[in-house]
Amino acid sequence: MSEEQSNQAQLPPTDAIEVASLRQFESWFEYPVKVHPHHTDYAGIVWHGSYITWMEEARVECLRSIGIEFADLVALGCDLPVVELTVRYHRAIALGMAVVVKTRMVDVTGVRINWDYAIVSTDGQQLFATAKVTLVALDKERGKIMRQLPTSVKDALAKISALHNN
Repeated sequence: MSEEQSNQAQLPPTDAIEVASLRQFESWFEYPVKVHPHHTDYAGIVWHGSYITWMEEARVECLRSIGIEFADLVALGCDLPVVELTVRYHRAIALGMAVVVKTRMVDVTGVRINWDYAIVSTDGQQLFATAKVTLVALDKERGKIMRQLPTSVKDALAKISALHNN
């Protein structure tokens, strides 16, 4: 057996790698989704933009789960627009399937808030997509990036970080 064949024989099967990596998402906030016709293209496969909508919904619900209503942030004059987004599509999701969008706030650097996402099967065995999103705090009235997060927002984000970043 050649050295190359020997090295390849030692690699675990792809499924084993994926299942092992899915464990990292266990403590993240979970947002269940059922795929409806309006989420899909003509072939019955989820349209790529639907994933982004689900991630936004999961982030808003994650904030709500710790008592932060997005409408309250807006009322404080603070908006959190997305300034950076990367998505990796691993496997297609089809019409009628149920999946779970998992999310967690990774960190806050100044006024930048970074979130991670994973869209997985309900049994946690298949990974459909992963993503990273960066938000910034924007002063709605001035239309400018804030110099610092409002104290109430900072405190709430610290709470969410403690809950979902094990």
